[in-house]
Amino acid sequence: MSPPITTLADAASLPQEIKKSRFLAQAAPVDDADEALAFVARVSARDATHNCWAYRIGANYRFNDDGEPGGSAGRPILAAIEGQGLDRVAVVVTRWFGGIKLGVGGLVRAYGGCAAECLRLAPRRVLVERTTLRVHCDFSTAANLHARLRDFEAAKRDERASAEGVELELELPLERVAALTAFLRDLSRGRAIVQAP
Repeated sequence: MSPPITTLADAASLPQEIKKSRFLAQAAPVDDADEALAFVARVSARDATHNCWAYRIGANYRFNDDGEPGGSAGRPILAAIEGQGLDRVAVVVTRWFGGIKLGVGGLVRAYGGCAAECLRLAPRRVLVERTTLRVHCDFSTAANLHARLRDFEAAKRDERASAEGVELELELPLERVAALTAFLRDLSRGRAIVQAP
């Protein structure tokens, strides 16, 4: 079994001073690229010399050096996200230049190190893989199912009634599908139909 996927439980930040330059790493959990880019826009400081950033959401990732030498800021921030084993995370590291040049190696260490330390100290949570199911059943089975949704950590997304019964669309953790299916089979004496959409 693969290890659980983790993300941040909440936004986090970490200020650092490196050779008179001020750095501020800010990180947040994000669900998609639009949310990641909105976070970047929201926390980037207008008075800063550079606002470098990266995000990873599953197989999708982006990074930006914001005027620093190519590969010296955005890529090390992305490497910090990956090195911490995180997913669905965006990080912005803002720099206010303090008058001492750091060189490419120094920038890689500063941006990557600041991002990594921010992420290391941030609270985390496990991402639970969720799925959607369609359930076709009679009215009495549906009433009993409604009463037990919480037991399966399920949420109702849609419900339609017809002369034949009820069609429910449920979202629940992937690991709870087998238990819900068995419960419905027993409850309906095998008449309920459970399908992936």
